[in-house]
Amino acid sequence: MSDRHQLTDPDARSQGSDVEPGAPAEEKAPRRRRGRRIALIVLLVAVLLTGGTAVAGGLYYRSVDKSIERVDAFEGVPEESRPQVEAKGAMNIMILGSDSRDPESTGGSRSDTIILAHLPKDRASAQLISIPRDTWTAIPKSKEGRGGRDAKINAAYAWGGVPLMVQTVEKFSGVRVDNVTMVDFAGFKEIIDALGGVEIDVERGFTTKYSLIGTRTFKQGRQTMDGAAALDYARERHAFPDGDFARIRHQQQVIKAILDKAASGGVLTNPAKLNSFVRATSGSVAVDKSLSLVDLAMEMRGLRGGNLTFFTCPVKGTGQVGSESVVFPDPARSKTLFDAVRRDSVPEILAISGK
Repeated sequence: MSDRHQLTDPDARSQGSDVEPGAPAEEKAPRRRRGRRIALIVLLVAVLLTGGTAVAGGLYYRSVDKSIERVDAFEGVPEESRPQVEAKGAMNIMILGSDSRDPESTGGSRSDTIILAHLPKDRASAQLISIPRDTWTAIPKSKEGRGGRDAKINAAYAWGGVPLMVQTVEKFSGVRVDNVTMVDFAGFKEIIDALGGVEIDVERGFTTKYSLIGTRTFKQGRQTMDGAAALDYARERHAFPDGDFARIRHQQQVIKAILDKAASGGVLTNPAKLNSFVRATSGSVAVDKSLSLVDLAMEMRGLRGGNLTFFTCPVKGTGQVGSESVVFPDPARSKTLFDAVRRDSVPEILAISGK
């Protein structure tokens, strides 16, 4: 995966395209190479991999780290326009997720996920803030001269790749992005099956027609899901009044469930399982050139699902801008939240999120 792979809005046909008129055809997302199929969870599970391992294990994972594809996430991002670091030692990682095999996708489009993950200085926890892909915000102008106007936030990726996405998220949040990772949500299936399924508490029963098996019905309550079922669960939005917000919640549920299963299901303490798991995932995530997943894992080897907090950036609601269906952010509440992130004030972040 590289930043030449452009994510586009899967709802563009029904809601108005985020791609500027006259955009060249080569900017449409090409088919990702075969190995690029593992989910966002790779980054988060990576922080668990070195827990309890010996030095030899650390050396092995460093060899794996070197094989991960790198992207130039900050190329051309003007330093003078970037937020300053206020809390030294804290880390903010922008996670870009896509779903290249979403049954709803047409014309090679991708379904976007944007998460700003805050890792406090003490590395004792992590706070993951989902930014709805349809958030209406100012997009800086790319070095090619595209953008420079208000649009859905994920338009930045179509117009200027990862560097413009970095600029846009930094402008929107006021938080400096230290690192970037890119993954594909379609890989949920492979990851979950490798773990032997995950436990999910379904908030309300529903049936999805966009399923890997045609249609699938989920009953309310706690249940074990295999990879295909969990992927269908994380994709669905039409069955819920709050649409994409429900999908964000479900994605967060599945991420946490995978982390919990990876930590408690014998993967970390079984060398054969761990080796198989790492090999299955290491070739399926792209990160920026400076990020060492192994060093991060060493710092956060005590992190578990219970130390993670997931929430969504504050919004005022949804509406229309021209022909586009968009999400309007709540500027005041968002500013308070991201100010706390900049200052690495975890208690304030949790209080603002209501956790």
